[in-house]
Amino acid sequence: MGFLDINNATKSYGSVQVLHEVDIEVEEGEFLVLVGPSGCGKSTLLNMIAGLEEISSGEIAIKGQVMNGVHPSKRNIAMVFQSYALYPNMTVGKNITFGLEMHGVEKSTRDAALGDVAKLLQIEQLLDRKPGQLSGGQRQRVAMGRALVRDPDVFLFDEPLSNLDAKLRVDMRTEIKKLHQKLGTTIVYVTHDQIEALTLSTRIAVMNGGYVQQLGTPKEIYDTPSNLFVASFMGSPSMNLIPVTVRVEGNAVYADTTTGDGSPAALAFAAPSEVLKSYDGKTITLGIRPEAITDPEGADRNSTHIQSVETMVEVTEPAGSDTFVTCTLGGQECIARMRADADVQPGQKMPFTINMEKAVPFDPETENRIA
Repeated sequence: MGFLDINNATKSYGSVQVLHEVDIEVEEGEFLVLVGPSGCGKSTLLNMIAGLEEISSGEIAIKGQVMNGVHPSKRNIAMVFQSYALYPNMTVGKNITFGLEMHGVEKSTRDAALGDVAKLLQIEQLLDRKPGQLSGGQRQRVAMGRALVRDPDVFLFDEPLSNLDAKLRVDMRTEIKKLHQKLGTTIVYVTHDQIEALTLSTRIAVMNGGYVQQLGTPKEIYDTPSNLFVASFMGSPSMNLIPVTVRVEGNAVYADTTTGDGSPAALAFAAPSEVLKSYDGKTITLGIRPEAITDPEGADRNSTHIQSVETMVEVTEPAGSDTFVTCTLGGQECIARMRADADVQPGQKMPFTINMEKAVPFDPETENRIA
């Protein structure tokens, strides 16, 4: 049993079921991120944990106590909203301590808690200001302070950074990560931004269509996606998905494909499973991350399964620390990630190296990873 247990939780509106048998155990101190596209059910699940939405079936428990039917104010959770939800006529200090005051906490205790939280978030100089006098990042700190001051069992974050500009979003992401490392709090965090999910979480639940598609660590989600949805949704640029034909020769298994001009290319799998061998002669989908396709100089020196394919450079996109290069494999455009100083030009035919230790095979019919 976890610190927060979600057991077979479903949510229906009339005859329409929007969440399907969600099972997640969150341990104390974990940072769980719910990620997925709009309408996948992640905010609905967060609201069910908070008590803002009733659960249709199943159970949600915190510290072993079932929360079904328990009023939000009795759940000892704190929520940080996308809109900050600050009281415009109150000072920052009053915004942070208002909830404690409503719960009858005496002033000396409130003031001490305010001082601790203000110092932690470095907002001491803002306590006498009104929300209208603050920047977006400062307002988000105040919203976090209002949650922190209550010392809840679980913190819930509902897309808290989506209203911030790109640079501030990165800065606040770092602050939230530091805060979690310092306090060891239990956090459930909703976002549609998969980079946010990968950088913040200790575990990720990737959601789509009301189902949890995969639950795992950031490394598990990124390196071994369970299906084509997770493979294409997580990562930026997303995983290249190439149609190939499986060919078995003794103990060796090859992914047969073509280059940009239609020339044949054979890629040897690093450690083919018996299940993969059963696909002999069949077309599957081969998933390869952009960083696993590069130029010979940039290939992973620690890998023993580097394959080389010669094909045409179609587009180059310098991106500061990297150069993204578009080529064609198996009739599909593929993105390769190369060094910033890689000497590549559109129209140039060159060898691309592929790290087959990082290749992930998928069944195109079931869309699941081939084990």
